[in-house]
Amino acid sequence: MLVIDDDKALQRALRVALGAKGHEVFLALTGEEGLAALALRSPDLVVLDLGLPDIDGLELCHHIRGFSDVPVIVLSATDLEDRKVAALDGGANDYVTKPFGMAELEARIRTALRHAGPPPVPDATRLAVGTIELDLVHYQATVAGEPIELTAKEFELLAFLARHAGKTCTHQMVLKGVWGNAYGPEADYLRVYVYRLRKKLGEKGGPLLRTSPGIGYSLSGG
Repeated sequence: MLVIDDDKALQRALRVALGAKGHEVFLALTGEEGLAALALRSPDLVVLDLGLPDIDGLELCHHIRGFSDVPVIVLSATDLEDRKVAALDGGANDYVTKPFGMAELEARIRTALRHAGPPPVPDATRLAVGTIELDLVHYQATVAGEPIELTAKEFELLAFLARHAGKTCTHQMVLKGVWGNAYGPEADYLRVYVYRLRKKLGEKGGPLLRTSPGIGYSLSGG
């Protein structure tokens, strides 16, 4: 579970209380830290404060929904109806007003996790997105049935996007998912690989690899 909140005292309280219930709790003080932790940790749920120092929580929630279906429970100091509606319309699964009782939050977490259900089990050896097919065992790729030559990293990049087909993966998510932690901030490095990969995919596969300016990339089947 990931808690994104700039209140360190509340973070400590949540880590102790939720940890006592068997949850592994990761902490982030800012929206940027939260996105990085979400990419690295793949938590089963996000507890999100709306009053973050670097980005509005509603905007962050909408951004998370661009690439992840993880349940999001919003924490907020305001109980204004329009704020609640905006959060729920923006992709939040629940809305809790501060101050709150820990028992209530735990109950809402249980409900969100129960509704989320188990993650789908993907095919362990093959992926297909539109005209693109990937053999994960032999590192072979085809576009419209025609084989294409990819380097190992190009294949891993394509496979990463294929695993998250239809969702926007941020620069940081892709770099850390394919290259590891050392490449987290280097978006220019990734652009070179995406350019090369798009050229190799050609007219039938290249358009499926889409760019979200300033955010990241997605692979869509149509």
